Amino acid sequence: MAGARGYGVAGALDHAVVQDVARAAETAGYRTFWANDTPGGDGLAALAAAAAVTSRIQLAVGVIPLDRQPPDRIAGRVQELGLPVERLTLGVGAGGARHAIELVRDGVLALRAATGASVVIGALGPKMCALAGEVAGGALLNWLTPDFALASADLVRGAARNANQPAPHIAGYVRAALGDEATARVREEADRYATFPSYAAHFARMGVAPMATCATADTEDDLQAQLAAFDPSLDETVVRAITASETTAAYLELLAASAPRQGNRI
Repeated sequence: MAGARGYGVAGALDHAVVQDVARAAETAGYRTFWANDTPGGDGLAALAAAAAVTSRIQLAVGVIPLDRQPPDRIAGRVQELGLPVERLTLGVGAGGARHAIELVRDGVLALRAATGASVVIGALGPKMCALAGEVAGGALLNWLTPDFALASADLVRGAARNANQPAPHIAGYVRAALGDEATARVREEADRYATFPSYAAHFARMGVAPMATCATADTEDDLQAQLAAFDPSLDETVVRAITASETTAAYLELLAASAPRQGNRI
C-alpha cells in the first residue's frame, strides 16, 4: 500500500466544496478523503457530506481530541450522521489531557467496540506511536520530515508486532501548497503550530523548522517529488491541502497536481 495518497481538508470547509472535492478525489484515485476536526469545524459532519456523494473512497477524520469529545459522544455522532462504518476511520488524539496515554488507550478501545470503525491514533512522540501499534488500527503522523516519518512508522510497526497485532496502517499528514500565496498560508500555519509547546518540543526533537515538513512548490513535478519522498515511510501520504482561497477551483487545482500518478494508483 506504500505510495497511496489521501486528500485532506479542514473540517470547517463549506460542505458544497467538500462534496466537489470528495467526488474528485475518488475519481482521481486517492485512497482516503480526510477532514480534520476543530472547535469551529465538525470533521464528522464534513465526512457525512462526502459520504453522500461517494461510494468507494475511504473516509477519515484526523483527529478528534478525546479531552474535548468523549468516545460515547463520537460514537453517537457516527450513528446520528449515518456514516458508513465500513469506509470510516476515526482518528483520535489526547488534545491537552494530562494523562494522555490512559485517555487515548481507553478511548480507542471504547470506540472500536461501539462503532466497528477503524480507529487510528494521532501520534507525535514515541509513547503515542507505541500505543498506536499496541491498541489501534494504526497511526496518523503529522508535521514530520520523511526520515522522521520512517522512524515513527517503525515504532508503530514494532509495537504492533510485539503485541501480536495486525500490521498497522500508517498515514501521515503533509501540508501541501501550490504557488506563492498558498505557500504563505502554509507558513502562517507552521508559525502558529510552532508556538504550541507540544509541537515546539516535537520540532526541537527533529532539529528542523516546521516548514521543512511541508511540501510547497510552484510546479506539479516539484510537488510530486516532495510528496514522493514520504512514500517509503508511509502506507498513505495525506495531502493536507492548503490553498490560496477556500474555493472548489483552488482545492481541485491542488488535488490534480498532487494526485497519485499511474504507478501509485490503487
